Amino acid sequence: MSPGLPSSGTPKRPGLPNLSKPGLRRKSPDQLIAESGGDLEGHGLKRTMGLFQLVCFGVGAIVGTGIFVGLSDTVAESGPAVVVSFILAAITCIFTAFSFAELGSAIPVSGSSYSFAYAALGERTAFLVGWCLMLEYGVSVSAVAVGWSQYVNELLNSLIGWELPAAVSAGPGDGGVINLPAVVVIAMAATLLVRGVRESAGATAAMAVLKIGILLAFCAIAFTAFQDDNLVPFAGHGLGGITAGASLAFFSYIGFDAITTAGEEVKNPRRNIPVAILICIGVVTLLYCAVALSAIGALGADAVSDKPAALSLVVNQVTDSTVGGGIIAFGAVVAIASVVLAVMYGQTRILMSMSRDGLIPRVFERVSPKTHTPVANTWIVACVFAVPAAFASLDVVVNLTTIGTLATMVAVNVAVVVLRRRNPELERTFRVPLYPVSPLLGVAFCLYLMYGTGWTTWVQFAVFLAAGSLLYACYGRKRSRLVTAGVSSPGTDPAGTGSPEA
Repeated sequence: MSPGLPSSGTPKRPGLPNLSKPGLRRKSPDQLIAESGGDLEGHGLKRTMGLFQLVCFGVGAIVGTGIFVGLSDTVAESGPAVVVSFILAAITCIFTAFSFAELGSAIPVSGSSYSFAYAALGERTAFLVGWCLMLEYGVSVSAVAVGWSQYVNELLNSLIGWELPAAVSAGPGDGGVINLPAVVVIAMAATLLVRGVRESAGATAAMAVLKIGILLAFCAIAFTAFQDDNLVPFAGHGLGGITAGASLAFFSYIGFDAITTAGEEVKNPRRNIPVAILICIGVVTLLYCAVALSAIGALGADAVSDKPAALSLVVNQVTDSTVGGGIIAFGAVVAIASVVLAVMYGQTRILMSMSRDGLIPRVFERVSPKTHTPVANTWIVACVFAVPAAFASLDVVVNLTTIGTLATMVAVNVAVVVLRRRNPELERTFRVPLYPVSPLLGVAFCLYLMYGTGWTTWVQFAVFLAAGSLLYACYGRKRSRLVTAGVSSPGTDPAGTGSPEA
């Protein structure tokens, strides 16, 4: 045996880790694209979404509970400076959106952050990113569904003066027994998703246009009662309040990265994915700031903070009627339902990619030849996340979802830097501006907002990551397709040299 070669025969370069070890195995971008059909038809999925539908899908995944329900909690933390909190959260998203746009154009597959981490950071990190995405896409579905239930009651009260009993419209933590409306909206979304992507995308587009119209109408009404005095003191809770508010406001932006989960069902993904991401962030930021400013300017921060269905409350008081509030409630019901639909879509595609790699059971990668959708995957997701939706409180999962999402965004920003160095030849139709400053700022802003979630959330997150690590060690590490199919498959890079094995 030649000097300097380990017993496995793999060259061991000074200063480089042995990336053939379990957990450090990587898939090259070319292999990820080839396996998914990223430049052709994606793994049995059909390319049916154009740019307009993709933008509507992104808006559908973002605008919902965070602004219709979560606004009152954010105002409680930061007061009138909630606008600054929204801008701070948006800046975090913009830097990370640049990274998502570059990676989405270079690796147009369904796995989103998970696949990007697999190509750049190794299998164990990719699994943990996918595990965190279950918080972002999965657990947030439960939180969103709880918010939907609140506005269903508000709508019923406006229309017929009657509400569902608390026993069947709230979980035990909110004074009820079971939240049936939350379960119903998840079931409806699953039913639509299994019918096909074209139907789901069409419904999401219609709902996205409607809810943008509703929020613009809200701003027009609220600004008629705008008073400068309601913005004083502007930052009464100080910088700490703005930071805590930004961490909560970030929940309102969760979902923009779901655009990259549609990589195998989008027409011309290398162009449309980055364009759609940037359009969505810009539109949503302007909309959120206008809604927050008009709401506080109309009634004041104290009147808005900690109020369920806050937007309906503002309109009711400004117009001295329940009709306007009923219209806002209707918009919220539609808006939040579209978030459930879009986020559940993203969750199923993440699980499909992980299953394709052998890290979770194969049932999640099966695509129906009739509907071209992962039917079993969708219903499993619906059943699992209907449970916390039925019994959990909204504020129980918001911070944990936020910190999990921010952690995946850190990984995406780091992945951009790693792949620029390791795979400079990749076709990138969009490149991060001001590289490498932008991704590094993305990491810094994400860590700053993670700090704002509080130490109890960090403890919960540490336990969550430990559980994910244990699951990978017991299941994914041995069943990985890089093991069962042979690490030397074309396109893999177990040695970490940046080139496929000979």
